[in-house]
Amino acid sequence: MRNRKHVLVLGAGSAGKRHASNLASLGCRISCMDPRPDRVQEAAEQVEISGGYGSMEEAFSASEDIHGVVVTSPPAFHVEQGIASLERGLPVLMEKPVCPSEADARKLEEAVNRTGVPLLLTYTWRWWPPLEKVWDLLNSQAVGKLRHVEFVMSAHLADWHPWEDYKDFFMSSRQLGGGALLDESHWVDLMLWFLGKPERLVATIEKISDLEIETDDNVEMLITYPDGLRVNVHLDLYGRPHRKSIRFVGEHGTILWTADPNAVAVGRKMEEEWERFEFDCERNEMFLAADREFVDVLNGGTVMTCSIQDGVKVLSVLEAARKSSETGQFVPVRI
Repeated sequence: MRNRKHVLVLGAGSAGKRHASNLASLGCRISCMDPRPDRVQEAAEQVEISGGYGSMEEAFSASEDIHGVVVTSPPAFHVEQGIASLERGLPVLMEKPVCPSEADARKLEEAVNRTGVPLLLTYTWRWWPPLEKVWDLLNSQAVGKLRHVEFVMSAHLADWHPWEDYKDFFMSSRQLGGGALLDESHWVDLMLWFLGKPERLVATIEKISDLEIETDDNVEMLITYPDGLRVNVHLDLYGRPHRKSIRFVGEHGTILWTADPNAVAVGRKMEEEWERFEFDCERNEMFLAADREFVDVLNGGTVMTCSIQDGVKVLSVLEAARKSSETGQFVPVRI
């Protein structure tokens, strides 16, 4: 079928294979690149691929009919691969974070602006139906003016990819862009999505567990917003049982989102009495929704949900957090 979009996936790890399978289910033709031949082979066992390559240059040389590129390599390679794709006129779907540093993220932003080629960033929780429900509740002032918000992500790294040694996972490598602050910047993105631009923050970024990794495994942030709103963000790579939750405390009650159970609850009384909204969506649905939006982009649509500009804003917050952790002081957030 000549009208099928041909997508090149750069990086055939777990995220790459997930996007490859989703995009194939949406009617795309798939090729994969990974410097590890075993990963290309694993991808080929999951989905029919048109070509398997060991480098980006080989893939671009071998395939003249590529319509779009999915960047699912470790963050250290995102900017180079993203710019190379954009300069070929190929729309990009990029896994978060954009890259390890704000300065390099701005280089990619410049390339998007210069080429006019779209880039969709996959901070995938933006596509999660329970959090879309939270968005609606906040917009309707369901609990009044917000005073305190708490973001928690706690999950032991060794549980993430049980099929491989966590020490071999890019999350363990500083050079590749691993660590709690960068990889779990999902929660900083959600903070900006829900609450907008903060004023300043104080943070500690540490390695405190017995995990054999080079990267940070514990992040604490206190973020201040105008009008008396205070936000706490806790990220760790050692917690069991795993926990992902956001608590929004307003003048008239609390909104609580939890990943497990998959629910949103609203409480407006002193007692533990909650109005509950239960969801049965599965984790892949948010990835599939992002992939569906990318197919729309390949067909001429515009980036709607998460842009390169959103990714740069996240990196601005992370840079402020790093500076604060180094100095032990509050740091203004400049977005």
